[in-house]
Amino acid sequence: MDQRLKKRILIGVGVVLGFFLILLISLLVFRSSLLSYTVNRVVEKVENRYPVDFNIGKAEFNGLTSVILSDITLVPHGQPQLFRTDSVHATVGFRSLFKGRIVLRSLDVANGYLTAVKDGDQNNFAFLFKKDDTQPVDTTAKTDRNYGELLNRVLETAFDNVPDQVDFSNLNVTYTSPNRVIDVKMPFLTIEDGNIASQVSIRTDSLINNLIVKGTIDPRDYNIMASLYTADTSGIRLPYVKEKFDGIVAFDTLHLGLNEKRYRRDRLTVKGRAMVNNLLLNHEKLSDENIYLKEGAVDYVVSLGQNLFEVDSLTEVRVNKARANVYASYNNADSKIIALKVRTEALPANDFFESLPNGLFETLEGIQAEGKLQYKMNFHVNLDSVERVVFDSDLDASEDFRVVKWGKANLDKLKGPFMHTMYEYGKPIRTFMVGPSNPFYAPIGQISPYLRNAVLTAEDAGFYSHKGFHEEAFRQAIATNIKNREFVRGGSTISMQLVKNVFLTRKKTVSRKVEEAIIVWLIENLEIVSKNRMFEIYLNIIEWGPDVYGAKDASRFYFGKQPSELNLAESIFLTSIIPSPKRYRSSFDSYGNLRSWKSGYYRLIGGIMARRGLISQAEYENLQPNVRLYGRARDLIVTAPDADYEDTTEFELETIDMLGF
Repeated sequence: MDQRLKKRILIGVGVVLGFFLILLISLLVFRSSLLSYTVNRVVEKVENRYPVDFNIGKAEFNGLTSVILSDITLVPHGQPQLFRTDSVHATVGFRSLFKGRIVLRSLDVANGYLTAVKDGDQNNFAFLFKKDDTQPVDTTAKTDRNYGELLNRVLETAFDNVPDQVDFSNLNVTYTSPNRVIDVKMPFLTIEDGNIASQVSIRTDSLINNLIVKGTIDPRDYNIMASLYTADTSGIRLPYVKEKFDGIVAFDTLHLGLNEKRYRRDRLTVKGRAMVNNLLLNHEKLSDENIYLKEGAVDYVVSLGQNLFEVDSLTEVRVNKARANVYASYNNADSKIIALKVRTEALPANDFFESLPNGLFETLEGIQAEGKLQYKMNFHVNLDSVERVVFDSDLDASEDFRVVKWGKANLDKLKGPFMHTMYEYGKPIRTFMVGPSNPFYAPIGQISPYLRNAVLTAEDAGFYSHKGFHEEAFRQAIATNIKNREFVRGGSTISMQLVKNVFLTRKKTVSRKVEEAIIVWLIENLEIVSKNRMFEIYLNIIEWGPDVYGAKDASRFYFGKQPSELNLAESIFLTSIIPSPKRYRSSFDSYGNLRSWKSGYYRLIGGIMARRGLISQAEYENLQPNVRLYGRARDLIVTAPDADYEDTTEFELETIDMLGF
């Protein structure tokens, strides 16, 4: 190679090296000014946005890219100090300084204190949540909020600002108000090589939770998994559940994870997993007892968008050994639409029963079965037209399904005589034999067809044709309850009422309703007893007045006759008081005559019976809302001093008809 060429190359390399050396020297010389400029800009930006005094006492380099910030405070105008920390030691991305912002590579924070104070209408933190009124209002923008876009922004901001290494020590968060104290102490929090470790003590008023936190994080893939473990034998208890809802929620371990995030076409989809161990629940609306769940988990796929929240059907929920795929959505673009679908694969029947949480279905505890079960449910409602609600629920069993051992309640007892105890407000009030040895027991053949048909017409017209559930009645009940925004109608069949009376409490809890459905399904699908036997038991145990149980007791109490002798009017009256037997006296005036408003019920039930051929047209046309009271009922109901013992209303009406008036 030509010597002159070599010389030129060496000169060029020297010039380049010299340039970079001069640049490096310049950066080292001016980096303090650059850091000061960046810090001042951050302080200015915070103070321009919020009514606060933000102070960073000292900012200096310690090494090439290591920065120490000390004596940091944030004080709202006219309010107590909100935040302070002794020192922040950070390694910054050098290039970020030229952009006027700080991107942290490592972060050490010592002795941090966040102190929120509220006293009446005054507090030192509300300014953080106020909207920026200086920004112009975009009148062309849609008023609907896209929660997917908002959550995506939060996730990206959070993950993009996670340093590679974190070492926090002695962090403290306190909230104080006249009636509330929350105190969080974190002795340490570290993130190193993607591993998270921390210890936290949380005091909410008198409740203290001591937690150990472990997990992993990969900010580039939006991946995080955190596990919360109890650090003592008390478990982890959710605060304020007792005060606000009169309930308890506690557990030993909670795992929460986000595995994937995708934002496309204004829609955010997140995937992850959550799991809880040794969960305890207690609330009077759920169950009478504590509910224990050994293990519950969910692998979720959730999407949020414009007017949309959706749980994808790939979401799998696991309760102990039982697994189900769940789809749920809420869409309020034009009208509010709620949809829910649940589907399980065919799973061993024993796994199904063993997976039921303890304390939730007491009657079924201990049951053992063979074969397989599969459940499917579909629910859909437009809140603008709730009468079109869709509800389909099916529990299918394999041909070899059978129960080999009953739980606490033996359903086989329905096959023969058994002792039955009636309860009121949770206390036993009367026990009697359901069977021929009881003189008040009436075989179904000795009960008037009028009463049997009137009860079926009013309570469950499809009793002899369905398998324990009347889905149309249940759909109507759902629609009614949604319209009234409270539980006003149950849609119960005679099978369900029988199970409620014989095996369950009368409390309206979620667990009791589900348990009722499972027991009804077992009785009907295993054909434990015939429909006639079920109806016979039902007619002999239901309440018909004060300490009056069964058709024979009722017919003697009100009319002084045997149940086989009841006429049509008497039967319809007895049917009318089944929903509210304790209010039987409201049906009569002080002379023992049925009140006029009862005539509508008589026309309704009588008309349906006539259309179905259960009574003749002549019987319907001659039907009058009048009955003649005798015995104990008359003594309790008739209070008018000038009332004769014998009610002649029915005779007088017959005379008027005979005379042609």
